[in-house]
Amino acid sequence: MNTYPVRTGVKEFIELSGAIKIIDVRTPSEYERGHIPRSFNIPLFSDDERARVGTVYKQQNQISAIMEGLDIVGPKMSCLLKKGMQESGKEKKLLLYCWRGGSRSESMAWLFSNAGIDCTVLEGGYKAYRNHILSELGISRKLIVLGGLTGSGKTAILSELSILGEQVIDMEKLACHKGSAFGALGQDKQPSSEHFANLLHDELRKYNSDQRLFVEDESHNIGTVSITENFFSLMKEAPVIALMPDIKTRLPRLRTEYGVFGHDQLIESVQKISRKLGGDNTKKAVNAIMENDLDTAIEIVLKYYDKTYGYGLSQKPKEKVVYVESPSDDPQENAAKVKMLADKIEATTTAV
Repeated sequence: MNTYPVRTGVKEFIELSGAIKIIDVRTPSEYERGHIPRSFNIPLFSDDERARVGTVYKQQNQISAIMEGLDIVGPKMSCLLKKGMQESGKEKKLLLYCWRGGSRSESMAWLFSNAGIDCTVLEGGYKAYRNHILSELGISRKLIVLGGLTGSGKTAILSELSILGEQVIDMEKLACHKGSAFGALGQDKQPSSEHFANLLHDELRKYNSDQRLFVEDESHNIGTVSITENFFSLMKEAPVIALMPDIKTRLPRLRTEYGVFGHDQLIESVQKISRKLGGDNTKKAVNAIMENDLDTAIEIVLKYYDKTYGYGLSQKPKEKVVYVESPSDDPQENAAKVKMLADKIEATTTAV
């Protein structure tokens, strides 16, 4: 049994998390804002309780704040211990962290150790973890950006590339948003930008940074989520393979994908880009939706998105963009084409 908790740095802490459960002892709101992936929240204080302790510290002194904290925690120590025992499992081991690796994680480690649980505390806490992952997100990688017009099946192609053995990260899945004005439809609540970075780093660490990695072409924001500046800079510098199927090829996929949603949801999404579509086009798209003519509405919206995406590609160096004029909507067929082009890009880069 540990009398005092073992302390460890971020890298080892993350490695240990593969076999030992992580406990975040911060408040529920801190946890909700962002946490280490796969961690479980057993808060020492609620949000209101932490605010009370902070007020006492500011208005009185540290000793008074400690006494206030003890008064709060005392009655619920048995409940906290039961939760810790439940989460520690047969191995009776836990990884703990708070904001800075201070009194909250140490207090919980002391409590859990009394039940024979071996506790390892993250040195520097969540703050150190954030500094670490934000730095690592900027590490140079062999990124290949899979671009393409809206409805070209990029997400399905990424899935097929993964089956072919390629390293792939679906950032839209992590962000719970498909990127367009319609991107929130059918999705779970988006994480904060802070937690998105945590999730992205957690995915990146699974892969070999010396091998190519496919990501989908995104703007700086995916819905309400912002991609960190350093990783977004890597994306902007990476070669782009852009799929350019015509509208007729894309219609069936988009009809299937969005036809399941009600008129109100679709119209609300159209209204989000009404200023960019223009009054006449917005009215035509809304009327088409109301008349169950989804194809017409999709074509109106696609013309706007196609123009916008085409302009974005034109701003990139020509040598960085490879276009795929695919007449097919078959993800397997298109994934094979993308893989072949990626091989050529890699061969050219290696030769240089």
